[in-house]
Formats: sequence, structure tokens, C-alpha cells
Amino acid sequence: MTIICINCPIGCRMDVEVEGQTVISVKGNNCARGKSYAQVECVNPTRTLTSTVRLVDGPMEALSVKTSRPVPKTKLRQCIRELKGVEVKPPVKIGDVIARNIAGTGIDMVSTKDIP
Repeated sequence: MTIICINCPIGCRMDVEVEGQTVISVKGNNCARGKSYAQVECVNPTRTLTSTVRLVDGPMEALSVKTSRPVPKTKLRQCIRELKGVEVKPPVKIGDVIARNIAGTGIDMVSTKDIP
């Protein structure tokens, strides 16, 4: 399969040979980061999810949040559904955990903003 690396602006076009759940070879990457990206993307793709949750009694209506680390792409929709009913009251600091173990991934949603 052919994929394009998104780790840097170069956008290397890489040919990746996969057998089952194992990457056999990666060709066309200009750096080690490209090879690592190809190995994850072809076997278990992940993404950092950014979203918002409702801010109650705050200076704005929503608080921006993100996953503390990338989650499997197959869990993104479930993560978003679970955030739908989440409400937060100030004060909130960057990095505060807003939702634990989102979608059973073991990954937390954290605040990306300070709200006094």
C-alpha cells in the first residue's frame, strides 16, 4: 500500500508492505519518523482528538479539550459521543483531566485552556 507521511511538511510518499498485522517493509521515507508513522498507520492508526465540552458558569460557553495521547481511530466516534454530556465548572487549568478513560481506551481528555 502507498501512504503519505503527515509527520512533517515533506510529505514522503511511502510504499508499505504489510502481512496480516505486521509491517514487512517501508520504502520512500526520508527519516526514521516516517518509518514509525507508517508502521503505526498501517497496523493500528491513532489520532489526537480535539473537541469542546460545555462550560457552566464561565466566561464562555465551551472549554477546549484534547486527548492526553492519541487514541485508536476506531474509537474516535465513541469518544465524541461520550463527551456530549460532559459539563465543567471553572476554575480549570491546562492539563486538568476532564474525562477519564474515554471510550475505555485508558486515555484521558484534558483541558487545553486556563479558565479562572
